Amino acid sequence: MHVYLDHNATTPLDPAVIETTVAVLRGEFGNASSVHTFGQTAKSRLDVARAAVADLIGGRPQEVIFTSGGTEADNLALRGVAEAAGARRQLVASAIEHEAVLNTLKALARRGWTTTLLPVDGRGIVPPETLEAALSPETALVSIMHANNEIGTIQPIAELAAIAHAQGALFHTDAVQSIGKIPVDVERLGVDLLSLSAHKFNGPQGAGALWVRRGRRLVAATTGGGQERRRRAGTENVSAIAGLGAAARIARAKLEAGPGDIAGLRDRLEAGILAGVPGTVVNGDPARRVPNTTNISFDRVEAESLLIALDLEGVAVSTGSACSSGTLEPSHVLRAMGFPPHRTQNSIRFSLGLGNTTEQVDHVVGVMPRVVERLRALSRTGQHVNA
Repeated sequence: MHVYLDHNATTPLDPAVIETTVAVLRGEFGNASSVHTFGQTAKSRLDVARAAVADLIGGRPQEVIFTSGGTEADNLALRGVAEAAGARRQLVASAIEHEAVLNTLKALARRGWTTTLLPVDGRGIVPPETLEAALSPETALVSIMHANNEIGTIQPIAELAAIAHAQGALFHTDAVQSIGKIPVDVERLGVDLLSLSAHKFNGPQGAGALWVRRGRRLVAATTGGGQERRRRAGTENVSAIAGLGAAARIARAKLEAGPGDIAGLRDRLEAGILAGVPGTVVNGDPARRVPNTTNISFDRVEAESLLIALDLEGVAVSTGSACSSGTLEPSHVLRAMGFPPHRTQNSIRFSLGLGNTTEQVDHVVGVMPRVVERLRALSRTGQHVNA
């Protein structure tokens, strides 16, 4: 049996999304900037998708800027606000942001902006008082993700945004991991900018969006034509954006229908692993997290070895941290939470989604004790195992 439990990395396309995307690829090749019928057909696809994305997050269609995905959306938010902020030269983010935010901050710091990373507590939550203490009249933008990609923890965004606004700063949230999993409303959150990516909620790779509240200044990162209200030049990827729109409509319908069974499957998986494998513990806030994600530490097991061993069993999971040249890098998220070095390197992320079943979950629960015990036994004998 093959079981895919890495939906926070990317998700399978919903069948309806495939139909929409393929329909555009097969018969609608026009450039959305052209004034003839072919171009206007393409523009209509963009308009429909833009309205669907806005509808999903409670915004206005004209506030949606299409991008190639979450990374570009984060870059456009940070760089665009920084360039437009004038004398305000401080940028603030949490220490557990996605690399798209953290590395963009590093790039801006090299160009003269001051950057501040906020600590998190042992659950992965940004204490509001730490944000308040970090702000100054120089703060241009605060960027704190809605839900963390490794542990699934949900931040108190509305409270944090209000604190930032009290100092005159704008607030951006990377909602890539929360869109489609929990209700997201930009008005309730009180944010100024929000990033999302289609392939995290059963849409195609290569399409995303940045929502920018009307009236907020943003300097374009890409210049050229007048696409996306002159905020993101370049011919739009119409087929992928149409797929994004379809995914947004499906996601909204599912959220309106009420909680599905993903949280139940996640809890069943989590409880089964904790009961069947000694020396395990869940990382992050057990309550304030997206319903599909659990991050579990396995004592005396290297995460990379466990990931590979599970892959050989047909189970796809993630460490939630980067591997470089075969060497597992410690999770910056777990490190920021104050965990000791061994725990930043022995944790596995299980993320569920479309297509997962009770049968699959029970299969994984059954496989885990045998795989973990084998790795621990090899570790006791001093053997290094990668499979």
